[in-house]
Amino acid sequence: MIVPGKDEIAEGGVPRRIDASTLPHFRGSLGRFATGVAIVTFDGQSKRHGITVNSFTSVSMDPPLVLVSIARSTKAHDELANRPFTVNILGAEQMDLALHFAGRPSHDPVWIEGATAPRLAGVLAYFSCTPWAAYDGGDHTLYLGEVRDFNYRRGDALAFANGSFTTIPERHLGVEELL
Repeated sequence: MIVPGKDEIAEGGVPRRIDASTLPHFRGSLGRFATGVAIVTFDGQSKRHGITVNSFTSVSMDPPLVLVSIARSTKAHDELANRPFTVNILGAEQMDLALHFAGRPSHDPVWIEGATAPRLAGVLAYFSCTPWAAYDGGDHTLYLGEVRDFNYRRGDALAFANGSFTTIPERHLGVEELL
C-alpha cells in the first residue's frame, strides 16, 4: 500500500491529490469496483475494430442511450468518432474474446453483420448504436450511443474485479420480472 507523505493526507486519511506516487493506489482503489466486460465493435475507415472495455453504462431510457469510455491511447480511438458501434457484453466463457481485443490475439472471432454496426456472435447481450455525442474525459473519450438494436441470451456474465476476471452467475442477473 502506498502511503503518501503526512502533508498530503486530507481529513479521513484520503490523499489530497493524485500524482505519480499515489496513482497505483488510486488505480487499485478503482479496481475494487466489479464491472462487466464488453467489447466495442465498429467498422473503421480501413478495417473492422474491436476494443475490450469495462467502462460501460446505461445513460437514458428515453431516448435509449448508453456510454462507453475509450482510452485515447487505444489504437482505434480516433476512428470511433462519429461511427456507429456495438457494445458486446461477454458471457463468462468468453474471456478469450476479451483478451483477443485487449491485445492478446487468439483465434479470429465470428462476426455478425448488424444493420447498424458489426457485432460478435454468441455474446451475452449486445447494444447496436448510432453516435449521439462524445465528451472529453481526460485521458479517455466518453462516447454516447443511441441504441438502435439490442438483445440478450441466458448465461453467466464475465466480470472484472481486483485485476482478475471472474464470473457473475446468471441467478444474480436481470430484474425484468421486477419492472
